[in-house]
Amino acid sequence: MNSISRGYLLGFIGVAVFSLTLPLTRLAVREFDPLFVSVGRTVVAALVAMPLLLLTKQPRPDRADVKKLLIIAAGVIFGFPILSTIAMKTAPASHGSVVLALLPLGTAFMSTIFAGEKPSRVFWLWSLLGSSTVIVYALWDGGVALHGADSLLVLAVIAAAMGYAAGGQLSRKLGGWQVICWALVVALPVTLPLTWYFSSGITGHESVAAWACFGYLGLISQLLGFFAWNNGLALGGVAKVGQVQLLQTFMTQVAAYFILSEALTVRSLFFASLVAVCVWFGRKAQVKRA
Repeated sequence: MNSISRGYLLGFIGVAVFSLTLPLTRLAVREFDPLFVSVGRTVVAALVAMPLLLLTKQPRPDRADVKKLLIIAAGVIFGFPILSTIAMKTAPASHGSVVLALLPLGTAFMSTIFAGEKPSRVFWLWSLLGSSTVIVYALWDGGVALHGADSLLVLAVIAAAMGYAAGGQLSRKLGGWQVICWALVVALPVTLPLTWYFSSGITGHESVAAWACFGYLGLISQLLGFFAWNNGLALGGVAKVGQVQLLQTFMTQVAAYFILSEALTVRSLFFASLVAVCVWFGRKAQVKRA
Protein backbone atom coordinates (compact mmCIF):
# COMPACT_ATOMS: atom_id res chain seq x y z
CA MET A 1 0.00 0.00 0.00
CA ASN A 2 1.53 3.33 -1.06
CA SER A 3 1.54 6.48 1.05
CA ILE A 4 -1.51 8.02 -0.67
CA SER A 5 -3.59 4.88 -0.11
CA ARG A 6 -2.50 4.79 3.54
CA GLY A 7 -3.48 8.44 3.76
CA TYR A 8 -6.97 7.69 2.51
CA LEU A 9 -7.34 4.73 4.88
CA LEU A 10 -6.25 6.80 7.89
CA GLY A 11 -8.50 9.64 6.72
CA PHE A 12 -11.47 7.27 6.58
CA ILE A 13 -10.72 6.05 10.12
CA GLY A 14 -10.60 9.65 11.31
CA VAL A 15 -13.91 10.47 9.62
CA ALA A 16 -15.51 7.36 11.15
CA VAL A 17 -14.45 8.60 14.57
CA PHE A 18 -15.65 12.15 13.89
CA SER A 19 -19.01 10.94 12.54
CA LEU A 20 -20.13 10.17 16.10
CA THR A 21 -19.22 13.63 17.38
CA LEU A 22 -22.48 15.48 16.63
CA PRO A 23 -24.87 12.76 17.90
CA LEU A 24 -22.91 12.26 21.12
CA THR A 25 -22.57 16.02 21.58
CA ARG A 26 -26.33 16.36 21.28
CA LEU A 27 -26.75 13.75 24.02
CA ALA A 28 -24.13 15.39 26.26
CA VAL A 29 -25.63 18.90 26.09
CA ARG A 30 -28.95 17.57 27.35
CA GLU A 31 -27.34 17.42 30.79
CA PHE A 32 -24.24 19.61 30.57
CA ASP A 33 -23.61 23.24 29.72
CA PRO A 34 -22.54 23.36 26.03
CA LEU A 35 -19.51 25.47 26.91
CA PHE A 36 -18.39 22.95 29.53
CA VAL A 37 -18.67 20.15 26.95
CA SER A 38 -16.86 22.05 24.21
CA VAL A 39 -13.96 23.31 26.32
CA GLY A 40 -13.84 20.49 28.85
CA ARG A 41 -13.36 17.84 26.18
CA THR A 42 -10.12 19.56 25.12
CA VAL A 43 -8.83 19.50 28.70
CA VAL A 44 -9.54 15.77 28.99
CA ALA A 45 -7.57 15.26 25.78
CA ALA A 46 -4.73 17.51 26.96
CA LEU A 47 -4.35 15.60 30.24
CA VAL A 48 -3.56 12.52 28.15
CA ALA A 49 -1.53 14.37 25.51
CA MET A 50 0.89 16.03 27.95
CA PRO A 51 2.26 12.87 29.62
CA LEU A 52 2.35 11.16 26.22
CA LEU A 53 4.63 13.87 24.87
CA LEU A 54 6.82 13.71 28.00
CA LEU A 55 7.08 9.92 28.10
CA THR A 56 8.09 9.72 24.43
CA LYS A 57 10.51 12.65 24.86
CA GLN A 58 9.21 14.62 21.89
CA PRO A 59 11.34 17.66 20.94
CA ARG A 60 9.70 21.00 21.63
CA PRO A 61 8.27 22.83 18.60
CA ASP A 62 10.23 25.86 17.44
CA ARG A 63 8.78 29.36 17.32
CA ALA A 64 7.43 29.00 13.78
CA ASP A 65 5.77 25.72 14.72
CA VAL A 66 4.13 27.32 17.76
CA LYS A 67 2.52 29.93 15.52
CA LYS A 68 1.02 27.16 13.40
CA LEU A 69 -0.08 25.31 16.53
CA LEU A 70 -1.96 28.42 17.61
CA ILE A 71 -3.80 28.41 14.26
CA ILE A 72 -4.62 24.74 14.72
CA ALA A 73 -5.82 25.37 18.26
CA ALA A 74 -8.00 28.24 17.09
CA GLY A 75 -9.64 25.93 14.56
CA VAL A 76 -10.04 22.50 16.15
CA ILE A 77 -9.72 23.20 19.88
CA PHE A 78 -11.69 26.43 20.25
CA GLY A 79 -13.57 27.18 17.01
CA PHE A 80 -15.14 23.91 15.92
CA PRO A 81 -15.85 22.36 19.34
CA ILE A 82 -17.43 25.51 20.81
CA LEU A 83 -19.47 26.50 17.75
CA SER A 84 -20.72 23.00 16.91
CA THR A 85 -21.54 22.18 20.53
CA ILE A 86 -23.66 25.30 20.97
CA ALA A 87 -25.37 24.53 17.65
CA MET A 88 -26.25 21.01 18.83
CA LYS A 89 -28.26 22.51 21.67
CA THR A 90 -31.01 23.39 19.16
CA ALA A 91 -30.27 21.76 15.77
CA PRO A 92 -30.70 18.03 15.04
CA ALA A 93 -27.45 16.12 14.58
CA SER A 94 -28.59 14.89 11.16
CA HIS A 95 -29.18 18.49 10.03
CA GLY A 96 -25.77 19.51 11.34
CA SER A 97 -24.16 16.77 9.29
CA VAL A 98 -25.68 18.26 6.11
CA VAL A 99 -24.26 21.72 6.83
CA LEU A 100 -20.88 20.15 7.58
CA ALA A 101 -20.90 18.67 4.08
CA LEU A 102 -19.27 21.97 3.10
CA LEU A 103 -16.20 20.97 5.12
CA PRO A 104 -14.37 19.09 2.31
CA LEU A 105 -14.60 22.14 0.04
CA GLY A 106 -13.46 24.36 2.89
CA THR A 107 -10.54 22.07 3.68
CA ALA A 108 -9.45 22.03 0.03
CA PHE A 109 -9.59 25.82 -0.10
CA MET A 110 -7.63 26.16 3.16
CA SER A 111 -5.03 23.72 1.81
CA THR A 112 -4.07 26.35 -0.77
CA ILE A 113 -3.41 28.85 2.04
CA PHE A 114 -1.87 26.80 4.86
CA ALA A 115 -0.43 23.74 3.08
CA GLY A 116 0.71 25.30 -0.20
CA GLU A 117 -1.29 22.86 -2.31
CA LYS A 118 -2.64 23.63 -5.78
CA PRO A 119 -5.62 21.44 -6.72
CA SER A 120 -6.27 21.07 -10.43
CA ARG A 121 -9.51 22.06 -12.16
CA VAL A 122 -10.44 18.38 -12.43
CA PHE A 123 -10.08 18.02 -8.67
CA TRP A 124 -12.29 21.05 -8.02
CA LEU A 125 -14.84 19.60 -10.42
CA TRP A 126 -15.09 16.31 -8.51
CA SER A 127 -15.07 18.14 -5.18
CA LEU A 128 -17.94 20.41 -6.24
CA LEU A 129 -19.81 17.44 -7.69
CA GLY A 130 -19.45 15.54 -4.43
CA SER A 131 -20.67 18.47 -2.34
CA SER A 132 -23.53 19.07 -4.78
CA THR A 133 -24.55 15.42 -4.44
CA VAL A 134 -24.83 15.84 -0.68
CA ILE A 135 -26.88 19.01 -1.15
CA VAL A 136 -29.24 17.25 -3.60
CA TYR A 137 -29.62 14.45 -1.09
CA ALA A 138 -30.49 16.99 1.60
CA LEU A 139 -33.08 18.66 -0.64
CA TRP A 140 -34.66 15.34 -1.55
CA ASP A 141 -34.66 14.14 2.03
CA GLY A 142 -36.14 17.37 3.39
CA GLY A 143 -33.11 18.10 5.54
CA VAL A 144 -32.48 21.70 4.53
CA ALA A 145 -34.98 23.51 6.72
CA LEU A 146 -33.15 26.51 8.12
CA HIS A 147 -32.19 26.49 11.80
CA GLY A 148 -31.01 29.34 13.95
CA ALA A 149 -27.81 27.41 14.58
CA ASP A 150 -26.84 27.26 10.89
CA SER A 151 -24.64 30.35 11.10
CA LEU A 152 -22.72 28.72 13.97
CA LEU A 153 -22.29 25.55 11.94
CA VAL A 154 -20.95 27.48 8.94
CA LEU A 155 -18.42 29.23 11.19
CA ALA A 156 -17.54 25.81 12.64
CA VAL A 157 -16.84 24.59 9.09
CA ILE A 158 -14.47 27.50 8.46
CA ALA A 159 -12.68 26.94 11.78
CA ALA A 160 -12.30 23.18 11.25
CA ALA A 161 -11.10 23.57 7.66
CA MET A 162 -8.42 26.01 8.80
CA GLY A 163 -7.30 23.72 11.62
CA TYR A 164 -7.28 20.63 9.40
CA ALA A 165 -5.21 22.27 6.67
CA ALA A 166 -2.66 23.73 9.07
CA GLY A 167 -2.54 20.47 11.04
CA GLY A 168 -2.01 18.35 7.95
CA GLN A 169 0.82 20.58 6.79
CA LEU A 170 2.59 20.64 10.18
CA SER A 171 2.13 16.88 10.61
CA ARG A 172 4.59 16.35 7.75
CA LYS A 173 7.24 17.82 10.04
CA LEU A 174 6.23 16.92 13.59
CA GLY A 175 4.04 13.84 13.05
CA GLY A 176 0.26 13.53 13.16
CA TRP A 177 -0.33 12.59 16.79
CA GLN A 178 2.36 14.99 17.97
CA VAL A 179 0.62 17.95 16.30
CA ILE A 180 -2.74 17.49 18.02
CA CYS A 181 -1.02 16.77 21.34
CA TRP A 182 1.09 19.93 21.16
CA ALA A 183 -1.93 22.00 20.09
CA LEU A 184 -3.90 20.74 23.10
CA VAL A 185 -1.01 21.54 25.45
CA VAL A 186 -0.53 25.02 23.94
CA ALA A 187 -4.21 25.76 24.53
CA LEU A 188 -4.30 24.33 28.08
CA PRO A 189 -3.52 27.62 29.91
CA VAL A 190 -6.79 28.95 28.46
CA THR A 191 -8.95 25.82 28.34
CA LEU A 192 -8.22 24.66 31.91
CA PRO A 193 -9.51 27.75 33.77
CA LEU A 194 -12.46 28.02 31.38
CA THR A 195 -13.40 24.41 32.08
CA TRP A 196 -13.21 25.05 35.82
CA TYR A 197 -15.47 28.07 35.43
CA PHE A 198 -18.06 26.32 33.24
CA SER A 199 -18.10 23.25 35.51
CA SER A 200 -19.99 25.21 38.15
CA GLY A 201 -23.27 24.01 36.64
CA ILE A 202 -22.50 20.34 37.30
CA THR A 203 -24.89 19.00 39.94
CA GLY A 204 -23.52 15.49 40.43
CA HIS A 205 -26.78 13.98 39.20
CA GLU A 206 -25.71 13.70 35.56
CA SER A 207 -26.19 10.25 34.06
CA VAL A 208 -23.46 7.74 33.29
CA ALA A 209 -24.46 7.99 29.61
CA ALA A 210 -23.84 11.75 29.59
CA TRP A 211 -20.40 11.29 31.14
CA ALA A 212 -19.64 8.49 28.65
CA CYS A 213 -20.50 10.82 25.76
CA PHE A 214 -18.28 13.51 27.28
CA GLY A 215 -15.45 10.98 27.64
CA TYR A 216 -15.75 9.92 23.99
CA LEU A 217 -15.68 13.54 22.83
CA GLY A 218 -12.52 14.20 24.84
CA LEU A 219 -10.49 11.03 24.39
CA ILE A 220 -11.64 9.87 20.96
CA SER A 221 -13.03 12.81 18.95
CA GLN A 222 -10.57 15.38 20.27
CA LEU A 223 -7.48 13.18 20.52
CA LEU A 224 -7.28 9.68 19.03
CA GLY A 225 -9.33 10.56 15.95
CA PHE A 226 -6.76 13.23 15.10
CA PHE A 227 -3.94 10.68 15.34
CA ALA A 228 -5.35 9.00 12.24
CA TRP A 229 -6.74 12.14 10.58
CA ASN A 230 -3.58 14.28 10.74
CA ASN A 231 -1.41 11.41 9.53
CA GLY A 232 -3.83 10.79 6.68
CA LEU A 233 -3.72 14.43 5.60
CA ALA A 234 0.08 14.46 5.77
CA LEU A 235 0.46 11.26 3.74
CA GLY A 236 -2.23 11.69 1.11
CA GLY A 237 -2.45 15.46 0.88
CA VAL A 238 -4.80 17.84 2.68
CA ALA A 239 -7.08 18.57 -0.28
CA LYS A 240 -7.41 14.96 -1.48
CA VAL A 241 -7.85 13.17 1.84
CA GLY A 242 -10.08 16.00 3.01
CA GLN A 243 -12.66 14.84 0.45
CA VAL A 244 -13.27 11.71 2.53
CA GLN A 245 -15.27 14.01 4.80
CA LEU A 246 -18.04 13.92 2.18
CA LEU A 247 -18.93 10.50 3.57
CA GLN A 248 -19.23 11.91 7.08
CA THR A 249 -22.72 13.29 6.41
CA PHE A 250 -24.08 9.81 5.77
CA MET A 251 -22.08 8.18 8.54
CA THR A 252 -23.32 10.78 11.01
CA GLN A 253 -26.92 10.26 9.91
CA VAL A 254 -26.58 6.51 10.45
CA ALA A 255 -25.12 7.18 13.89
CA ALA A 256 -27.91 9.67 14.69
CA TYR A 257 -30.46 7.04 13.67
CA PHE A 258 -29.12 4.45 16.11
CA ILE A 259 -28.16 6.82 18.92
CA LEU A 260 -30.89 9.48 18.77
CA SER A 261 -33.59 7.71 16.71
CA GLU A 262 -33.45 10.52 14.16
CA ALA A 263 -34.89 9.81 10.71
CA LEU A 264 -32.87 7.78 8.19
CA THR A 265 -34.09 7.14 4.64
CA VAL A 266 -33.29 4.21 2.35
CA ARG A 267 -31.94 6.53 -0.32
CA SER A 268 -28.99 7.41 1.94
CA LEU A 269 -27.01 4.38 0.77
CA PHE A 270 -27.56 5.33 -2.89
CA PHE A 271 -26.31 8.87 -2.42
CA ALA A 272 -23.45 7.69 -0.23
CA SER A 273 -22.37 5.47 -3.12
CA LEU A 274 -22.47 8.43 -5.53
CA VAL A 275 -20.35 10.46 -3.12
CA ALA A 276 -17.87 7.58 -2.83
CA VAL A 277 -17.52 7.63 -6.62
CA CYS A 278 -16.73 11.37 -6.50
CA VAL A 279 -14.12 10.78 -3.79
CA TRP A 280 -12.59 7.96 -5.84
CA PHE A 281 -12.22 9.99 -9.04
CA GLY A 282 -11.10 13.04 -7.06
CA ARG A 283 -8.34 10.80 -5.69
CA LYS A 284 -6.98 10.43 -9.21
CA ALA A 285 -7.09 14.17 -9.99
CA GLN A 286 -3.86 16.14 -9.80
CA VAL A 287 -3.04 18.23 -6.74
CA LYS A 288 0.39 19.89 -6.65
CA ARG A 289 1.92 19.76 -3.18
CA ALA A 290 4.45 22.19 -1.79
